[in-house]
Amino acid sequence: MDTVDFTIQNLGVASIRTPIILSNKVKDYVAGYVSDNDMIINDVTRVPGTNQVYTKKNLLEKAGPRDMIYFDPVKVHAAIVTCGGLCPGLNNVIRSVVMSLWHVYGVRVISGIRNGYRGFLPESNLPVIELNPDVVSDIHKDGGSILGSSRGMGERVTEIVDSLERMNVSILFSIGGDGTQKGSLSISEEISKRGLKISVIGIPKTIDNDLCFIQRSFGFETAVSKAVEAVSCAHTEARCAINGISIVKLMGRESGFIAAHTSIASNDVNFTLIPELPFDLDGPNGLLVHLKNRVLRRKHAVIVVAEGAGQEHLSNDNAGKDASGNTLLGDIGLYLKDRVSKYFKSEKIDANIRYIDPSYIIRSTAADPGDSIYCTRLGTNAVHAAMAGKTNMLVSLINNTFVHVPIQLAVEKRNTIDPEGELWRDVIQATGQPPLMKNV
Repeated sequence: MDTVDFTIQNLGVASIRTPIILSNKVKDYVAGYVSDNDMIINDVTRVPGTNQVYTKKNLLEKAGPRDMIYFDPVKVHAAIVTCGGLCPGLNNVIRSVVMSLWHVYGVRVISGIRNGYRGFLPESNLPVIELNPDVVSDIHKDGGSILGSSRGMGERVTEIVDSLERMNVSILFSIGGDGTQKGSLSISEEISKRGLKISVIGIPKTIDNDLCFIQRSFGFETAVSKAVEAVSCAHTEARCAINGISIVKLMGRESGFIAAHTSIASNDVNFTLIPELPFDLDGPNGLLVHLKNRVLRRKHAVIVVAEGAGQEHLSNDNAGKDASGNTLLGDIGLYLKDRVSKYFKSEKIDANIRYIDPSYIIRSTAADPGDSIYCTRLGTNAVHAAMAGKTNMLVSLINNTFVHVPIQLAVEKRNTIDPEGELWRDVIQATGQPPLMKNV
């Protein structure tokens, strides 16, 4: 039985008729409203012969327009903030939220908060950006965020909520990853303590795809696409050199999803290193021996390494934290390049080593068509949820269905690759590398 509580908070009774004209009649070729009783299961795996019993709290609420809404559109002041690092699709989400608020619900007061949560703090002295269709009509063609972004300051909850009160904000759309949404959770809790009627709706942005109960975060598909291009160039460099070895470092602090998907998509990768799976460098079953055998056999090799992989090999005992609270990582890419170079010299094997880090190029690129579609639908469904009075929740995609997920569940732990799961099995088959490069 699924025992996770997916109950979504509501600010109150939705008693205002929506301006959206839909229909729940059958075969009238008009999409219908979504009810709070329209729900799906989270875990689709089943054991034959067992009965599954569900209560409403164990099911996921489907996203979409409700026939009754909580907020009167003419009284709404919506605010949008983008936090954390850049990610493909930020402008697409901003555009979708603004267009849906303006054209679908008739909301006319929409503020863009500049440079993340810092934009709420008085000492930052950052004026808001007035958002409307004219301002956002073409922003989806560009990477980055027209609002700017920054890490941190989400812990200054009292001041942020003070600003929301001062601005008379009704709805806050927070676009960001783990740190951002932890801030959203704290903001929502402070709003509740004060008895305020402000909806907080999160839109999950993490290029690492590591938020729980999020099938795919926006920007991930574009990131993989651009990473494949980098790997293709790295493969060409390796193949055209004498004993060429290319090392490509990709994003992935605690989760190796980009590295794994890129390796499967490119089919040019020979070794994939991820944070979830430790590896040895030396010894009979270490990476260096397997790499040497590959180069002697095939005359070239490509290594893809996630930025959080192999941190146990680096001297990082006194590592600090970044503004988002993440542990500062050592550079595993440069470390690997140095170790590989020294090893091949010690083995008296000529090798040409290339190191490529396309991370910031990938993060700042515009969304591809797949992500553009996804971002638009996330933004639209976020607006539907907010106008219905939902709060303290994220819009998510689960089992290919847009749903509502409590923020608390999404940030409780990181989503990671299961080394014994199907995805990693497919990586092993695509690369041909040993399942585990450890000396037992």
